[in-house]
Amino acid sequence: MSYEWLDWAKQIQSIAQIGLAYSKDVYDLERFEQLRKLSMEIMARYTETEMDELPRLFASESGYATPKVDIRAVVVRDGQILLVQEKADGSWSLPGGWADIGLSPAEVVVKEVREEAGINVRFIKLLAVLDTKLYDNPPSPYHVYKMFLHCEMLNPNETIEFEGVETSKVSFWDVHHLPELSRERNTEDQVRMMLELIHNPGAPVHCD
Repeated sequence: MSYEWLDWAKQIQSIAQIGLAYSKDVYDLERFEQLRKLSMEIMARYTETEMDELPRLFASESGYATPKVDIRAVVVRDGQILLVQEKADGSWSLPGGWADIGLSPAEVVVKEVREEAGINVRFIKLLAVLDTKLYDNPPSPYHVYKMFLHCEMLNPNETIEFEGVETSKVSFWDVHHLPELSRERNTEDQVRMMLELIHNPGAPVHCD
């Protein structure tokens, strides 16, 4: 489904953010503030979000506007894929989250698996970099790149029983019998794509 209004709002917000970061002229700064307000008004109109909340949720960043980076771990054991149940909505996802300042993607993915699944892993290879606008992820106020990193367990035989701050359960699932997935974090097509890439080690990294 196309959400042109969301694309427009994000583009206007991006132009405003960059202008506020680099402009020196006081009149230009006023115009860019007006553009930022306009982008928030569009978001408020179509999402029914209170205007007071939008600066924090949508227009809080400064500097040059860039996509946000979400990093997901792909861990397979005996042909099944590791998923964690999110406390936020009860659905399941590949362990992961936003990239952290000061950490490399490989360091982020190892940390996220430990925090969300209680498992120690090592990074193997980058599988894919996907732009969520091209997939069935739900609409987001951010432009998001998703990095999927293949990892392997340091102790493949360990018993998995863990509850994290953001996750309630951890389990391995057959790709043909997946639970309800958190589409904001990953879709079924994306999970299947990652398994296909793992099963074809000679395949190049998929990059949109």
